[in-house]
Amino acid sequence: MMGVISSLPYLLQGALVTVILAVVSMAIGLVLGVFSALVRISHMKGLSQISSFYVSVIRGTPLLVQVYVVYYGLPQVGIALNPLTSGILALSINVGAYLSESFRGAIQSVDKGQTEAAVSIGLTYGQTMRRIILPQCIRTAIPTIGNTYIGLLKDTSLVSVITVTELLQASSLIIAKTYQPLLYYIVAGVIYWILAFLFGLLQQALEKRVSRHVSV
Repeated sequence: MMGVISSLPYLLQGALVTVILAVVSMAIGLVLGVFSALVRISHMKGLSQISSFYVSVIRGTPLLVQVYVVYYGLPQVGIALNPLTSGILALSINVGAYLSESFRGAIQSVDKGQTEAAVSIGLTYGQTMRRIILPQCIRTAIPTIGNTYIGLLKDTSLVSVITVTELLQASSLIIAKTYQPLLYYIVAGVIYWILAFLFGLLQQALEKRVSRHVSV
């Protein structure tokens, strides 16, 4: 037990890297997801097909392969990124594809009559989306976004294969010195669970706040 306590600062440092990976990747993924969803439901056929292809490829291939492609593949075309940047890029691209589907479904769940009414009073497509459609979509999509974020939080462990010292990698390094895999993998699991639990509380608070300000 004393070993765990003495190792806790190092594990928490790894947990901080895990949170940074998840938060930054989620922020970039949200932008990618919204843009991809808007493109897919637009009348721009070429861009819509490119977006559909992006979603199909990312959803149809393992995240681990995507991490390898970004970290080991991009240097062959002249783009060399450090492990942390590669991890964030791979996670962002991956989560963006899943969020694209979430936003597309949420946007299409809004009654088309609202779009027609907005156009009839002179709002542009962009104004209609920003002022009327997207606020309603966000409330609908929050539970799905929350699940996606928790999944992303756990998926950050995969970037340990490219030497990013996040929580799992930090645990593995300690295990290599102590030869106590059961103890430290359980500790890592508990930290992952605490992070997910705290985010669940944040998600619930956000859902209540948005519900008070958005009415359908």
